[in-house]
Amino acid sequence: MFLQDNDSWNAVYDVVVVGFGGAGATAARFAADNGAKVLLVDSAPEGHEGGNTRYCGQIVQAGYDYDQLKKYYQQLTAPLDLDEKVLDTFIKGMVDLPAYFEKYLGGKAFSVRKNPGNKNVALLAYMIAEYPEFDGAETNDDLLIHDRIFDAALWKKLRQNVLDRSDQISVLYSTPAKHLIQNETKTIIGVQIENNGHLFNVKAKNGVVLALGGFENNDQMIQDYLGETKLLPYGTLYNKGDGIKMAIEVGADLWHMNNYEPGGAVNIAAPKGERAHNIMGWKALFEGSLITVGDDGTRYIPEDDPTRHGHRYNHGLWRIPLAQIHPHLIFDQKKYDEFLAEDLDNFQREVLNKVVKSDTIADLANEIGVKEETLQNTLETYNFFVDQGVDYQCGRKPETMAKLSLSGPFYSLKQQHTMLNTQGGPRRNEKAEVLDTDQQVLPHLYAAGELGHIGANQYNGGGDIADCLIFGKIAGENAAKPKENDTVTGASAQVNEQVDSTSFPVPLAAEKDYPTSKNQYIGKSSSGMGNEIVVRVTVDEQQKPAKIEVLKESESPDYGGQAIKQLQKQMVKDKTANVDVVSGATSTSRAFKEAVSAALKQAK
Repeated sequence: MFLQDNDSWNAVYDVVVVGFGGAGATAARFAADNGAKVLLVDSAPEGHEGGNTRYCGQIVQAGYDYDQLKKYYQQLTAPLDLDEKVLDTFIKGMVDLPAYFEKYLGGKAFSVRKNPGNKNVALLAYMIAEYPEFDGAETNDDLLIHDRIFDAALWKKLRQNVLDRSDQISVLYSTPAKHLIQNETKTIIGVQIENNGHLFNVKAKNGVVLALGGFENNDQMIQDYLGETKLLPYGTLYNKGDGIKMAIEVGADLWHMNNYEPGGAVNIAAPKGERAHNIMGWKALFEGSLITVGDDGTRYIPEDDPTRHGHRYNHGLWRIPLAQIHPHLIFDQKKYDEFLAEDLDNFQREVLNKVVKSDTIADLANEIGVKEETLQNTLETYNFFVDQGVDYQCGRKPETMAKLSLSGPFYSLKQQHTMLNTQGGPRRNEKAEVLDTDQQVLPHLYAAGELGHIGANQYNGGGDIADCLIFGKIAGENAAKPKENDTVTGASAQVNEQVDSTSFPVPLAAEKDYPTSKNQYIGKSSSGMGNEIVVRVTVDEQQKPAKIEVLKESESPDYGGQAIKQLQKQMVKDKTANVDVVSGATSTSRAFKEAVSAALKQAK
């Protein structure tokens, strides 16, 4: 958009960063470290920022030998092409990541490759090199803040780096960006943002960084660019493709728009607006007398799920298969009893409550909407493969297979294909500058992270977060460089210089003090999946918890939020913070227990 003669600026910053996830936090931090005054905006409310970085496994793809790592990455991208300068920048960045961790993230990285057998990270250890047959695979590695996964540890570090620079970085939550503001030379000179229903024009003197992530929650874009429907997101619910819309509006070129990572094959179906639950650790879902059938009642995947981020072997390459619209998991009485015999967490119990029982194959076919004869043949063929010890159809490992009873009863469970993230977005160069459709730089506009991730085709775990760190730093540093005398912008950058900041939203200040009365104590913890948990505990005459109030928390409302409510009741009932964690919400439980224990420690 262009400012009109009667428009004015509502605020002026050196750099505006759009998106407070891994890439945005990194860009804001390094822009500030290079002297810039930064405005960082995010569409999510406070406590739910972080994008997919908050929810991912926290691993970062790295490597130790530049030449070998480049070979590995070129084979990941093959047969597609990738800009050589961009690739070289990324590879160099990955090789430098161990030093990056020590210099910028507070300590030595935990190497998954150099710590074989560590039980805490075993679930994701295969991502050390998801394509071990490729040249250079032996130099690839995944790095962590510590030997834990899925605990938001990296995200918390990146977020804290922003908060520690509050004198230079202002943060606005619940504030989506609506448009980039250009002048007649196509230079990006600001951003229009929306806060509490009002629009504000923010001037960016030196640069704007787009770090909004992808379009996982935009159904129209999923259809237009991926040719899919009904994909269930694992990560944030706030990535809606706004960065792509803004990039298109200013003439940016796009790349990798059909690239996304499914994560796995299929998951448990969920209503619109909910996130997929991580089922990787539920081993019973991937073995025994069960099969997954597609829309026509035939098998189409190996149920033991030997995927590479959802990619499946296809005549020499690993491709993302087309998603089925209404797949179902089918199992027999023996398998159902196996499920019930497990020590189930809350999520698993909810899943089994969704199971539908059918007495006959005909009833089952009717229930899942397929032809009876097709389903009959599917079950018989699967059992034949079990007898043969070879799954000729899908390649499932024979040790995971067990015959399905054909006499009934049968059980079915609705499934749904998933997505971790999309990777399409504005095309960028090695300086993180956004290019237009003529492959020319759009002055003062930068991009990083999953919004235009450089990778294409096959993918190794941790690559997106590596992009956030590497190109986030590059984008922040380049956006911070003063451009007042930039010959590209000339006098055109000086139009509409009037500033009216009277109604501009005030960034939220960190709340430090919470009121207490007699026998009340404040406890805090940052060990959960969300931001800080703050509780106020009222103690009785024996210094035991009589009342626990949650003053602040931003855990996921489905499992983390429910776990907090459950723990509150249990602690007051048992008169102690030393209660069992809620299965399926371990990180949240640990953080809540820490917060209550901290309050009780003060009472004693």
